[in-house]
Amino acid sequence: MKRVLFICTQNRLRSPTAEQVFSTWPDVETDSAGLGNDADVPLSPEQIAWATMIFVMEKRHRNLLSKKFRHHLNGKRVICLDIPDDYDYMQPELVRLLQAKAGPFLR
Repeated sequence: MKRVLFICTQNRLRSPTAEQVFSTWPDVETDSAGLGNDADVPLSPEQIAWATMIFVMEKRHRNLLSKKFRHHLNGKRVICLDIPDDYDYMQPELVRLLQAKAGPFLR
């Protein structure tokens, strides 16, 4: 079972979309969080500990994750999807992009 954590800034559009899209995939459990101070679901150390794989939407998210949660990462794999904050929740283009970029890691 893959436990996959998706991270963006506010946890309102990209990461919740990814959580929803991959929640129905076999052998995949999903969660999402945000790194921003005003995130709907702020990232917690418990979420990092739970995850076997972490996806961030942008390079700046990887940098901030490493800065704020370095001691909790413990060698966890962090994959940057390079998806800009240009999409709405469950927008078809975003869904296709997520499937194309994250999908190969989750098959």
